[in-house]
Amino acid sequence: MIARMEKLTIFWFRRDLRLKDNHGLFRALAEGRNVQPIFIFDTEILSRLEDKDDARVSFLFETLADLKARLQEKGSDLWIYHGTPLGIWRKIVADHRVGAVYANRDYEPEALRRDESVRKFLETQGIPFHLSKDQCLFETDEILSGQGTPYTVFTPYKKRVLSILTEKDLKAFPSDKQESSFHRGGATDMISLKSLGFEPSSIAIPERKILKSVLSDYAKTRDFPAQAKGTSRLGLHLRFGTLSVRELARVARELKAETYLSELIWRDFFMQILWHFPRVQTQSFREAYDRIKWRSSRSDFQRWCAGETGYPWVDAGMRELNATGFMHNRVRMATASFLSKHLLIHWSEGERYFARRLLDYDLAANNGNWQWAAGTGCDAAPYFRVFNPSLQAKKFDPDGEYVRRWVPELGTAKYPKPMVDHDEARGRALSEYSKALKGKSP
Repeated sequence: MIARMEKLTIFWFRRDLRLKDNHGLFRALAEGRNVQPIFIFDTEILSRLEDKDDARVSFLFETLADLKARLQEKGSDLWIYHGTPLGIWRKIVADHRVGAVYANRDYEPEALRRDESVRKFLETQGIPFHLSKDQCLFETDEILSGQGTPYTVFTPYKKRVLSILTEKDLKAFPSDKQESSFHRGGATDMISLKSLGFEPSSIAIPERKILKSVLSDYAKTRDFPAQAKGTSRLGLHLRFGTLSVRELARVARELKAETYLSELIWRDFFMQILWHFPRVQTQSFREAYDRIKWRSSRSDFQRWCAGETGYPWVDAGMRELNATGFMHNRVRMATASFLSKHLLIHWSEGERYFARRLLDYDLAANNGNWQWAAGTGCDAAPYFRVFNPSLQAKKFDPDGEYVRRWVPELGTAKYPKPMVDHDEARGRALSEYSKALKGKSP
């Protein structure tokens, strides 16, 4: 423990695990002295994870170990805690003289409640809590319609973003150039993964590397899951902030990779939707869809989870997800549509399963995309649009390479017959959706 007479400025790492182009860290280093970085393993979050070898925890642990080592090379350190955020902050303030706390803003309902409780506690101690925009291009009320209301349709939102987006919005914050402001107080030991209640994962982590060729060709390659480098695979790094969204957007603009930039704007859009309409976390954005008479079938749901539906396109996607923590976006749309429309199982069931398995899980994007596929969300696919998995496979995997990779028993007696008939399932979905929209209760 450092001497109590020394006043610290604390920077709290959350979804921004990098030293380079980190807005909140830059502010802390520019405005404060003796900046001490910290990270809190939140027991409330960790306790909800079902898999002890969760690859995201392994990635987080390894990322923090690297961040800690890099800070120690600079003569500083990363203090890592394990507990409830409010409890940890009470301990930090009791052990040290804290002058100010800096962090980057988060927008999820639970994170907002966490930050408000921490802010109130720090306020009682006379400690200011400074938050910065870092994980998105625009936030909260920065993008509103002419009527001062949030956009709920993507295309006009995107047009508005592109009309005002300037180099200033994408400017890098040279947080890695302010080393002299870090606190020097001796190195501490790294916490162990075992002490957190987890063990290493065997799932491979995608590289944190921006491949310009991938971004340039994204519009041509993004729909074909058999292509090894058809998408950037950077979702995980955006989720944990090991890569700056500003840097990625800058590269996309320089390359005129408009389709890829559009995907980054979709990410912002869903983040804004969750912030403006937090009810979507548990309810349909279009409230009428909460009247749908959803089916409850654990056996059907488990077959979908295991990739044993008898529809190769869907099964390939689910098996890829279970094995790698990744699923190609084109296939995500089809698997989500299949669960919510073919099987008529509530979208939140699939959303929770994706939340458990996806390396790049992000509440806003996961929720937004599931509601889009189910037809219940803002700017969603219309309810009468039901993806035909067989036609999707023919269009986007014409040689069957992707399907064969994940469903090698296809064409043998080991592969199950389709669990539902496409036309019958489509008819059932249209009937139930129609009843709900006409105001008939389940």
